[in-house]
Amino acid sequence: MGEPATPASFGRLERMLLAAVAALLALALFWLRGGLHPEAALERLARQSPELSTALTNGRPTLVEFYADWCEACRAMAPAMEAMERRHKGKLDVVLLNVDNPSWQPQIESYGVNGIPHLELFDPQGERLGRVIGARSPVELESLGAALVAGDPLPALSGSAPTSALAEEQAAPLATPIAPRSHG
Repeated sequence: MGEPATPASFGRLERMLLAAVAALLALALFWLRGGLHPEAALERLARQSPELSTALTNGRPTLVEFYADWCEACRAMAPAMEAMERRHKGKLDVVLLNVDNPSWQPQIESYGVNGIPHLELFDPQGERLGRVIGARSPVELESLGAALVAGDPLPALSGSAPTSALAEEQAAPLATPIAPRSHG
């Protein structure tokens, strides 16, 4: 039969058991934190997004999306936004600005963002062409991207409008400002 366990062999057994438990805990933590799942499209787009000031001055048209991580419509649109950005790589800048980030408050106010998703569209010189509010289909997003790249008129979509020629300082302020996070 086998020899009785000695104190030295018992310590080795404990260490092996402890290592196995540690490996299982590490594996469980890895799995709970998402494992090998790829990063979601919205997070990937936001992380790769150029700075707004760079995008508006580099000679390419720009599509700016005001979004939030918790916004289901923003998350649903993200794969199509990402596909459009890939198709027009180097010809169109796609910038994502999170409405929950206080550093974007001046832009939120400047562009009158009061709901998300909210898209602002700019020509290669950084001049504002229009806006689109609300969730968009992949076909609609691609038509916006293609029009911006080609310099064509923006497609007529529901919830979209050209920007007004009225100077910002002449526009009447809202009696009660509406925050983009106030819907729902």
